[in-house]
Amino acid sequence: MKKLKNEVQLAKMAITIGEKYAANRGYKSFSATDSATQKVESLYRLLVLDKLVQPLPKDQENQMNMKHKLAIWISKQLPEGHQLLS
Repeated sequence: MKKLKNEVQLAKMAITIGEKYAANRGYKSFSATDSATQKVESLYRLLVLDKLVQPLPKDQENQMNMKHKLAIWISKQLPEGHQLLS
């Protein structure tokens, strides 16, 4: 997969916005003890379930690829000209 510019910042933003999306969907909020790994996997699976993200092949489901998918998802939600897209 081709790496995005500012992918780390996009992934962090995706987790933050994804948590709000999950809460609006009725998912109980993440606790302070949940690791970033758990959040990434939960958000990825929720977005796949809602058909907002195309699922990865089973043999490619790992943290790096899930974070990449979250970064792609949030980059498509941002307005044109956003600082993280340049």
